[in-house]
Amino acid sequence: MNKKGFTLIEVLIGLVILAVGLLAIAGMQITAVRGNFFSHYMTQASYVGQDRLELLNNLPVDSAELQAGNHNDGSTTISGIVFNRSYNVVVNGDIRTITYTVGWNDGVNRTISFSTIRSI
Repeated sequence: MNKKGFTLIEVLIGLVILAVGLLAIAGMQITAVRGNFFSHYMTQASYVGQDRLELLNNLPVDSAELQAGNHNDGSTTISGIVFNRSYNVVVNGDIRTITYTVGWNDGVNRTISFSTIRSI
């Protein structure tokens, strides 16, 4: 028996094992890239929502923006994605509940909401 090298079958089996491993790594890479994009968009939507919610929270209580009902706050484009913004104000006596919602589509319709309670 020749002990100076590998046989052809041993090399082919090694290549098959290597190919299976590389395909698994490629699949994980695709999942990681999708997750990174989702995280980026979620972070941008959080910034937009929290910023506008803070602005609304600092307005005078009798301002037109804080009247009861649904309010469309327009849209903004960040990183090529359009973020649609809206908020809802519920008045219950001296308490106003403001719920701010940011929605976007990155292949799937997604939304994130923030709420605050404000009293007079």
